[in-house]
Amino acid sequence: MYAVIKTGGKQYRVAQGDRLRVETLSANEGDTVELTEVLMVANGDDVKVGAPTLAGAKVAAKVVAHGRGKKVTIVKFRRRKHHRKQMGHRQNYTEVEIESISG
Repeated sequence: MYAVIKTGGKQYRVAQGDRLRVETLSANEGDTVELTEVLMVANGDDVKVGAPTLAGAKVAAKVVAHGRGKKVTIVKFRRRKHHRKQMGHRQNYTEVEIESISG
């Protein structure tokens, strides 16, 4: 059984026991979060697709950790102008483990 959920402006295909990193959620470590924007649920050949979401379907996930991703380096350079700008970015994330899918 798997589901397609939407959180943080992105879509994820999840199954029970999966661990994934999503955009930061406002929950403490160890809390259980219900993700209600479920776009699709499939159980073998039984596939339910929402328009755009399924009513009554939800995915329960446990917050494992909060963290920051690897640094991405951005360099802006203009030739012959004595101009060079270097920046970095680290994206915050929340790591969750999928506990159950209902719907």
